[in-house]
Amino acid sequence: QVQLVESGGGLVQAGGSLRLSCAASGRTFSSYAMGWFRQAPGKEREFVAAISWNGGSTFYTDSVKGRFTISRDNAKNTVYLQMNSLKPEDTAVYYCAARTGWHIAPDPATYDYWGQGTQVTVSS
Repeated sequence: QVQLVESGGGLVQAGGSLRLSCAASGRTFSSYAMGWFRQAPGKEREFVAAISWNGGSTFYTDSVKGRFTISRDNAKNTVYLQMNSLKPEDTAVYYCAARTGWHIAPDPATYDYWGQGTQVTVSS
Protein backbone atom coordinates (compact mmCIF):
# COMPACT_ATOMS: atom_id res chain seq x y z
CA GLN A 1 0.00 0.00 0.00
CA VAL A 2 1.26 3.43 -0.94
CA GLN A 3 -0.21 6.75 0.09
CA LEU A 4 0.57 9.80 -2.01
CA VAL A 5 0.27 13.44 -1.00
CA GLU A 6 0.76 16.24 -3.51
CA SER A 7 1.77 19.80 -2.69
CA GLY A 8 3.06 22.92 -4.39
CA GLY A 9 0.06 23.95 -6.43
CA GLY A 10 -1.21 27.50 -6.53
CA LEU A 11 -2.00 30.54 -8.64
CA VAL A 12 0.65 31.82 -11.02
CA GLN A 13 0.75 34.19 -13.97
CA ALA A 14 1.36 32.94 -17.46
CA GLY A 15 5.08 32.46 -18.03
CA GLY A 16 5.70 31.67 -14.39
CA SER A 17 6.89 28.52 -12.69
CA LEU A 18 5.75 26.08 -10.04
CA ARG A 19 7.25 22.93 -8.59
CA LEU A 20 4.90 20.19 -7.50
CA SER A 21 5.95 17.58 -5.00
CA CYS A 22 4.44 14.20 -4.26
CA ALA A 23 5.44 12.53 -1.02
CA ALA A 24 4.91 8.77 -0.76
CA SER A 25 4.53 6.67 2.33
CA GLY A 26 6.04 3.24 2.71
CA ARG A 27 9.47 1.78 2.25
CA THR A 28 9.03 0.45 -1.28
CA PHE A 29 8.82 3.73 -3.15
CA SER A 30 11.68 2.72 -5.43
CA SER A 31 9.61 -0.26 -6.60
CA TYR A 32 7.18 2.02 -8.41
CA ALA A 33 7.25 3.96 -11.59
CA MET A 34 5.61 7.32 -10.99
CA GLY A 35 3.44 9.57 -13.10
CA TRP A 36 1.82 12.97 -13.09
CA PHE A 37 -1.63 13.48 -14.56
CA ARG A 38 -3.98 16.45 -14.73
CA GLN A 39 -7.66 17.07 -15.08
CA ALA A 40 -9.23 20.33 -16.14
CA PRO A 41 -12.91 21.11 -15.52
CA GLY A 42 -15.14 19.22 -17.92
CA LYS A 43 -12.25 17.23 -19.34
CA GLU A 44 -10.90 13.75 -18.87
CA ARG A 45 -7.80 13.08 -16.82
CA GLU A 46 -4.75 13.26 -19.05
CA PHE A 47 -1.19 12.07 -18.82
CA VAL A 48 1.51 14.69 -18.22
CA ALA A 49 4.78 12.93 -17.40
CA ALA A 50 6.20 9.69 -16.03
CA ILE A 51 9.47 8.47 -14.59
CA SER A 52 10.88 5.00 -14.11
CA TRP A 53 11.72 3.49 -10.74
CA ASN A 54 15.32 4.74 -10.77
CA GLY A 55 14.78 7.95 -12.72
CA GLY A 56 16.62 6.58 -15.73
CA SER A 57 13.69 6.96 -18.09
CA THR A 58 11.20 9.77 -18.46
CA PHE A 59 8.32 10.41 -20.80
CA TYR A 60 6.22 13.51 -21.45
CA THR A 61 3.10 14.42 -23.29
CA ASP A 62 3.89 16.63 -26.28
CA SER A 63 2.24 19.75 -24.88
CA VAL A 64 4.65 19.98 -21.93
CA LYS A 65 7.92 18.86 -23.54
CA GLY A 66 10.64 21.42 -22.98
CA ARG A 67 8.63 23.15 -20.24
CA PHE A 68 8.06 20.50 -17.55
CA THR A 69 10.60 18.21 -15.90
CA ILE A 70 9.78 15.16 -13.81
CA SER A 71 12.33 13.89 -11.28
CA ARG A 72 12.43 11.74 -8.18
CA ASP A 73 14.44 11.32 -5.00
CA ASN A 74 14.06 7.77 -3.75
CA ALA A 75 15.88 8.60 -0.52
CA LYS A 76 13.11 11.10 0.25
CA ASN A 77 10.26 9.05 -1.22
CA THR A 78 9.33 12.03 -3.35
CA VAL A 79 8.62 12.74 -6.99
CA TYR A 80 8.65 16.25 -8.42
CA LEU A 81 7.22 18.08 -11.38
CA GLN A 82 9.01 21.31 -12.26
CA MET A 83 6.74 23.41 -14.44
CA ASN A 84 8.17 26.37 -16.31
CA SER A 85 6.71 28.74 -18.90
CA LEU A 86 3.24 27.96 -17.65
CA LYS A 87 0.26 28.67 -19.88
CA PRO A 88 -3.42 29.18 -19.03
CA GLU A 89 -4.17 25.83 -20.67
CA ASP A 90 -2.04 24.15 -17.99
CA THR A 91 -4.72 25.03 -15.45
CA ALA A 92 -5.97 21.81 -13.85
CA VAL A 93 -5.88 19.64 -10.80
CA TYR A 94 -2.60 17.75 -10.88
CA TYR A 95 -2.37 14.21 -9.54
CA CYS A 96 0.57 11.97 -8.90
CA ALA A 97 0.24 8.24 -9.25
CA ALA A 98 2.29 5.12 -8.59
CA ARG A 99 2.55 2.17 -10.92
CA THR A 100 3.82 -1.21 -9.75
CA GLY A 101 6.87 -2.26 -11.73
CA TRP A 102 9.83 -0.66 -13.35
CA HIS A 103 8.38 0.61 -16.61
CA ILE A 104 6.69 3.90 -17.30
CA ALA A 105 3.38 4.19 -19.07
CA PRO A 106 0.97 7.00 -20.04
CA ASP A 107 -2.25 5.03 -19.46
CA PRO A 108 -3.84 6.06 -16.15
CA ALA A 109 -5.60 2.69 -15.94
CA THR A 110 -2.24 1.01 -15.31
CA TYR A 111 -1.54 3.03 -12.16
CA ASP A 112 -2.34 1.48 -8.80
CA TYR A 113 -2.26 4.38 -6.34
CA TRP A 114 -3.32 8.01 -6.62
CA GLY A 115 -2.98 11.16 -4.59
CA GLN A 116 -5.84 13.55 -3.96
CA GLY A 117 -4.51 16.23 -6.28
CA THR A 118 -3.30 19.81 -6.08
CA GLN A 119 -4.82 22.74 -7.96
CA VAL A 120 -2.71 24.68 -10.44
CA THR A 121 -4.22 27.85 -11.87
CA VAL A 122 -2.43 29.90 -14.50
CA SER A 123 -3.79 33.37 -15.16
CA SER A 124 -3.38 35.15 -18.47
